[in-house]
Amino acid sequence: TMPKEPAVLHQNILDTTAAVLACGIDPKKCFLFRQSLVPEHVELAWILGCLTNVPRLLRLPQWKMKRASQNNEGTVGLLTYPVLQAADILLYKSTHVPVGEDQVLHLELAQDIAQHFNKKYGEFFPVPKAVLSEL
Repeated sequence: TMPKEPAVLHQNILDTTAAVLACGIDPKKCFLFRQSLVPEHVELAWILGCLTNVPRLLRLPQWKMKRASQNNEGTVGLLTYPVLQAADILLYKSTHVPVGEDQVLHLELAQDIAQHFNKKYGEFFPVPKAVLSEL
């Protein structure tokens, strides 16, 4: 959610891809793709953002913490990032999502958005369940 120099962003993409491969992910057994090249992510985020109320986003602790670190001038991108996360999860109709404790509230938002969407438009998205990672 913070502006990056294009060269730094490109290098971050390469570094992250290298780290994923170094962890043993086998590209012959799974799909690796650059999310920013899939327009459906932001398209769904826009639709879901139109169903999500601002007060709910303002209550998220990550918003409060990051906003404080940005001299109380948090950006729209920072505020709506959890909706983009929900779109990332729901786009693929995920049923289980591995999360750390710090992301449980964001997954709960994704669950609420899925339920709201399904109530309004009919059963479409599974309501994803958290799979808490152990450290």
